[in-house]
Amino acid sequence: MNRAGAIDLNADVGEGCGSDAELVPLVSSVNIACGAHAGDESSMLGALRLAVRHGAAIGAHPGFADREHFGRREIAVDPEEAAALVTGQARILQALAGRLGAAVGHVKLHGALYNMASRDGALAAAIARALARDAHGPDSGWVLVALAGSALAQEGRRQGLRVLGEAFADRAYRADATLVPRGEPGSVIGDESAAARQALQIAREGSVVARGGEVIPIDADTICIHGDSPGAAGLARGIRREFEAAGIAVRPAGR
Repeated sequence: MNRAGAIDLNADVGEGCGSDAELVPLVSSVNIACGAHAGDESSMLGALRLAVRHGAAIGAHPGFADREHFGRREIAVDPEEAAALVTGQARILQALAGRLGAAVGHVKLHGALYNMASRDGALAAAIARALARDAHGPDSGWVLVALAGSALAQEGRRQGLRVLGEAFADRAYRADATLVPRGEPGSVIGDESAAARQALQIAREGSVVARGGEVIPIDADTICIHGDSPGAAGLARGIRREFEAAGIAVRPAGR
């Protein structure tokens, strides 16, 4: 059971997928593409304005500069170079947010970089160290959103970062609590009812049913909907209906 009776619902936005205007009002946090795997200054400002208008917590969504593959192709990278990539993109978004009087509070990696840092301890450590050293604003450093139970989540906590464990409404899980790779059949959950059921189970019971039928624990503070998923806004509406019926509030983690 979600002891607080509330959970954060986040979406990846600013990626040129056309659903942001519908999706942002339905979530409590957004992760905005920072111009590498997708986006540019105009799209970042547009997503920032939507987040401000609807009261969503704002985060940076840095990834590999590989637009051809939407940042979802794994690329060999030096851990320190990856760390600089993450902090550099986050600062770009923070500078743009400053124009609007807004702040960027969290960082969530994108695509292949997210998956690599979730399992590679050296890469995770370098990124966590860089974020811990890259304090922004007068009161706090970055909040790290990372796959629940992953190497990156562990390293983030080790470096003193506030870490939000993330789970996914629209992705299938393997028995080891990692995501089924996108190249495999059934890896993406496009059915609204199925995505809503999975989100509700994560929020209420702290578990998910893996592809093989195993029930695995997931300690999540935030649940993601991919903005590029077909019908993303419909998925979000279905999840919100399930949460409302179950008495689970949707709000940014920590509020």
